Amino acid sequence: MSHAQQDTHILSLDRVTVTLGQRTFGPFSFVIQPGERIAVLGPSGAGKSTLLKLLARELVPLSGQAIFCQQPLKDWALPDLSRRRAILPQSHEVAFGLPVDLVIGLGRVARMHDPSLASIVRQAAEQACAAHLLGRRFDTLSGGEKARVQMARVFAQLWDVEQGLLLVDEPLAALDPGLQFSLMEAIYTFAANRGHAILAILHDINQALQGFERLIFIKHGAMVGDYHTPHVTLPLLEALYNVNLAAAVTEDGEMIVAPSLKRKAVA
Repeated sequence: MSHAQQDTHILSLDRVTVTLGQRTFGPFSFVIQPGERIAVLGPSGAGKSTLLKLLARELVPLSGQAIFCQQPLKDWALPDLSRRRAILPQSHEVAFGLPVDLVIGLGRVARMHDPSLASIVRQAAEQACAAHLLGRRFDTLSGGEKARVQMARVFAQLWDVEQGLLLVDEPLAALDPGLQFSLMEAIYTFAANRGHAILAILHDINQALQGFERLIFIKHGAMVGDYHTPHVTLPLLEALYNVNLAAAVTEDGEMIVAPSLKRKAVA
């Protein structure tokens, strides 16, 4: 890694381990650069969400070093951290029937003085295709509408900063394919315009292959691979999930995979 890369990275993990219950996860070692889109793949229970909790600072490292924007992650004050790092959770629910405008505005709570709040809430809603939901109550919305509002909240949180980090935890799994595509495109555009990096926990292999430039593989609580997407092969994916896969290549050269009940005969 060059000196320039070390100076510009958003986040780096160096042999980080973490405990959750009786299990130890890691070591995790990787660097996230501004603007990167990274997907984390692995079977259920492998430690993907644990890694996300570590990056969100919900869990404290047992060993190793986690650096966020040239400062140890553990040393960041939470209000300062929330201005540079946002989380789009798996669940879209909130505790009360809050107005949509307020839910989006919650992304700005770390700012003591925020004269642009109303304008940013409106613009964030527009970018998440949720402007028509302003003025509604959150608990009256459909699942897809709630997903748009939560995305607008994250957009509001990182609206006026550059080179932040967006952590995404399977927020689109229960949505129809068209809506998934629309929302992911909105996330990509928002992040690209500001140099934000995206790290997403995914179960959809094809979404990872087509929308992300790097894939981190996790299995049995440990990191087992870090690949640029064009270098990911069918055998690597089969080994990760212990499943037989069939693959096809689109006209654009993208690989699409699906579970296969029968392994191909060996030539």
